[in-house]
Amino acid sequence: MVTIYDIAKKTGFSVTTVSKAINNYSDVSEKTKKAILQAVEDMNYLPNSSARTLSTKKSWTIGVIFVESLGIGIKHPFSMK
Repeated sequence: MVTIYDIAKKTGFSVTTVSKAINNYSDVSEKTKKAILQAVEDMNYLPNSSARTLSTKKSWTIGVIFVESLGIGIKHPFSMK
């Protein structure tokens, strides 16, 4: 899995600059942003969802609770199969 550290190493920019370019901060020049985003595309970078959850404090996870009064257990339509 490619990380922002790998992108920083390939492009020669700091991890902070890479992060700012990916998150579209205005204090990164267009030339720098273009080089970093090209490396992101070339290396097939995808943000780590666990790391993003830690930094944003939002997991976007939905929980479902159901009462097991039907007695069908794992065959319930809302459970994982």
